[in-house]
Amino acid sequence: MTHDRIHAREPAHHRDRWSVGTIESVTTQDGHCHVTVRSEEQKTQTLVVTLAVRDLFVSRLDIEAGGSPVGEQVWYRKHGDSA
Repeated sequence: MTHDRIHAREPAHHRDRWSVGTIESVTTQDGHCHVTVRSEEQKTQTLVVTLAVRDLFVSRLDIEAGGSPVGEQVWYRKHGDSA
């Protein structure tokens, strides 16, 4: 399976290749994490990442331990986007 990319902080390089969005939901399905984000253009996108990537980006968000990442801003790239 091919996975998407997601960061809790603005990437330091190739910023033009990343989109900014707000997390609407985070679910687990078939051993993967599905993160739904709403872009600045108000388009909804579902990203699929590994559980390890989920743990990493959630740990880097400015939320309390065990807090929900919903409503937090992230930077993301959908696999195959060549922006």
